[in-house]
Amino acid sequence: MGSLRQLSGLAGCRRPGLAGKGPRKGIRAARTGVVLAAIACLCVPIVDATPLLADAATEVREWNFRVLLDDSEIGYHRFRLTDTGDERQLSSEASFDVRFLFVTAYRYRHMNRETWSGRCLERIETDTDANGRELQITGERESGRFIVEAGDSVRQLPECVMSFAYWDPRFLGEQRLLNPQTGEYVDVEIQKIDEGELTVRGRQVAATQYRIVAKGVNVDVWYSDEREWVALESEAKGGRKIRYELI
Repeated sequence: MGSLRQLSGLAGCRRPGLAGKGPRKGIRAARTGVVLAAIACLCVPIVDATPLLADAATEVREWNFRVLLDDSEIGYHRFRLTDTGDERQLSSEASFDVRFLFVTAYRYRHMNRETWSGRCLERIETDTDANGRELQITGERESGRFIVEAGDSVRQLPECVMSFAYWDPRFLGEQRLLNPQTGEYVDVEIQKIDEGELTVRGRQVAATQYRIVAKGVNVDVWYSDEREWVALESEAKGGRKIRYELI
């Protein structure tokens, strides 16, 4: 969530300065900065997918999450994947509102639409409103390249690229990924961290933890033994955490 990556609160991100602000404004700005950075590092794009009824040739799955900053709910992130066999279409919607002293200190809206063929992205279109700053990204596979337009910028990427597709664990083997908010094709470091158990929807699930580090991204994700995405969490400075919980 590109423009936000300049604001910090997470490991590996820069934190905004508070010089020149009064005590109350400084506290509010600090809290907002932590949230901005945490949201930026999530990127995109997811736990125990819920299959929906469809015709025999089509499979539809949904993931509905509530998003929390520490123990306070700040919004939701919803995903819907339609698999026709020939291609997969993913749509997602995020809505976050961070309040401080009964005032909305930060507002975030994000919509993402992707079309996939195998493990290659065919098309992408995103719309983001980051506290009043609007961002649009479009991309399409054509003529042996993947062309990305972000504002006045046009980038030509390799023909087969992946985004931060947490719902598809094959992305863990990639060395570069497309950031769906900024349109940047970034180097990534992905490593296995640990194995253990997590509480998912009130039950214990065996899961493997991976860490993903890239420009503007520093998150941990967990996958079950069945390779289902079962958790995501990012720690902000000051010990604050942003996480997704399946509902």
